[in-house]
Amino acid sequence: MNVRLACSLALLLFGSPAVAADDFIDLRSIRAVNGDPDAVRNKLELCSACHGADGSSPVPMLPHLGGLSAEYQYWQLYEFKHAGRPESPMTAIIQTIDEKDLADYAAYYASHPPPAPAPLDESEPSPDLARGGNLYLRGDPDAGVPPCQGCHGANGEGHPLAAESPYYRTYPRLRGQHATYVAQRLRDFRDGKLGASSNDRIMESVARDLSDADIAAIAAWLQTGGY
Repeated sequence: MNVRLACSLALLLFGSPAVAADDFIDLRSIRAVNGDPDAVRNKLELCSACHGADGSSPVPMLPHLGGLSAEYQYWQLYEFKHAGRPESPMTAIIQTIDEKDLADYAAYYASHPPPAPAPLDESEPSPDLARGGNLYLRGDPDAGVPPCQGCHGANGEGHPLAAESPYYRTYPRLRGQHATYVAQRLRDFRDGKLGASSNDRIMESVARDLSDADIAAIAAWLQTGGY
């Protein structure tokens, strides 16, 4: 099954965009995000402590932003603002930021290079990197787990069709991302804690059959760039 067909079939789960609920964020017909990076260069204090001034996060629980598309970042910020995640400090912070600034911040961090792969913390138990690579590239048909590369690219650098449509740019680059952050996101998707957007609901179905060990293996493989 090719990538375009696989994604189209997944999106059939959500019906027509015209019948989306008021609190549901349907990403299938979005426009490109055209923010102005220069507009927020002097307003980075709010973001840089957690995500770095260049998008390289010093905190393993928080994502690197450099190299993530403006579309992905904008719609994540939009979700914090409009759907709310009360357990996250981002939900309160984002309420004070208008839509234009959201686009500008997204464009600013998208303009920075992505993080390089990094070794794992040697003080932590080592996940099964080979298992992580197999799951990412091939999935596990017996367990009902599809390969991650279908939407995030064979090298973890984003959707293979990202150049064709802003929608496909809402699937994030994962190569070099903090393993701690990726693992927590996958657990949250698996456990049904994130469901405000059409992409969230795709990820819920993808992650629901992953074990904690599988999640740790995928996340570690991505951080280390195990290609």
